[in-house]
Amino acid sequence: MHDDRDGRVFDWLDAAAESRRRAGLVRELRPRAADAAPLDLAGNDYLGLCRHPEVIAAAAAAAAEWGAGATGSRLVTGSTALHARLEAELAAFCGFEAALVLASGYAANLAVLTALGGRGALIVSDAANHASLIDGCRLSRADVAVVPHADPDAFAKALDDHPGRALAVTDAVFSVDGDAAPLTALAAACRAHGAALVVDDAHGLGVLGEGGRGAVAAAGLAGAPDVVATVTLSKSLGSQGGAVLGPARVIAHLVNTARTLIFDTGLAPPAAGAALGALRLLRREPARAGRVRAVAAELHRRLAAAGLPATRPDAAVVSVRAPSPEAAVRWAADCRAAGIAVGCFRPPSVPDGVSRLRLTARADLTDDQLDRAVSEIIRTAPAAGGSGR
Repeated sequence: MHDDRDGRVFDWLDAAAESRRRAGLVRELRPRAADAAPLDLAGNDYLGLCRHPEVIAAAAAAAAEWGAGATGSRLVTGSTALHARLEAELAAFCGFEAALVLASGYAANLAVLTALGGRGALIVSDAANHASLIDGCRLSRADVAVVPHADPDAFAKALDDHPGRALAVTDAVFSVDGDAAPLTALAAACRAHGAALVVDDAHGLGVLGEGGRGAVAAAGLAGAPDVVATVTLSKSLGSQGGAVLGPARVIAHLVNTARTLIFDTGLAPPAAGAALGALRLLRREPARAGRVRAVAAELHRRLAAAGLPATRPDAAVVSVRAPSPEAAVRWAADCRAAGIAVGCFRPPSVPDGVSRLRLTARADLTDDQLDRAVSEIIRTAPAAGGSGR
């Protein structure tokens, strides 16, 4: 028997939904078919490896050998010889002493900031950092200073006179506009203050650096004793999961203290196998990294030449601003109707409150596909006022 009041418990959700509708901020899931036809400029499969036969075969082989799941946390039954191989090869490829694989890039960022933070510590965070870094800061119990975007002087000022341990945290490549952080200057600011530098290289791995070794390697910071990096296996490596890269003693500390490692089921073996297969393929075909950067640069050049407000990419992401959230949604829908899948970023996903299309370059995008994508994006672009095309 239920009281009439039971049905009113979630009535507040109706008002929240109506508020989102009026603001043009309604989101919905759109399940895609396995053979989805749209040309994909929305996903993060930068190197085109998600469906590569070699990567799929590596996932299938791992499933056949180890099973579908890890069966437990990494400290119980969730660590396999496959995980250890992936960690060793990932650390060697990126130039770090050690690596630790977790169930997602989100979990990797939470692990680092909560394990290296704590009461009495200071974390200085870029204002445009990814939500996973923001949540890691909130959960760290450290004092947190949020500083203006990509401003090494602001980082240095926030670190001044802090008596305890401190670390600065930044994305290597910011996911909204695709701009790169000034890592060399940030590292210098950290070293002048005895602070560690934590870099989320999710959008740099496979795209930047020699052979796709990442933005941290490109900046000459890989393997430094005061630098820690996180990566995701779900973008350039076409799989799932995340990893922390850094000094061996940092990794050992995470194994003993990081709650997202200790209390979460380990990464499924098929995902670990796919990531390892993709990493080995990238080592063998390093030109894929250069190709994705070239595609991104050409995508930006053509859109800017057409008068669209496109950001110049430092990696694989090209952002094109829209006049309003409603215009961005309509633009993305028109592109989808024309067979082009594009990302649509609106508040609260964008720190500056400006809605835009987020386009991602891929190494396997052909010239003809690029021509088609650019043509449709330009054709369907809204008018500056946001009331039409």
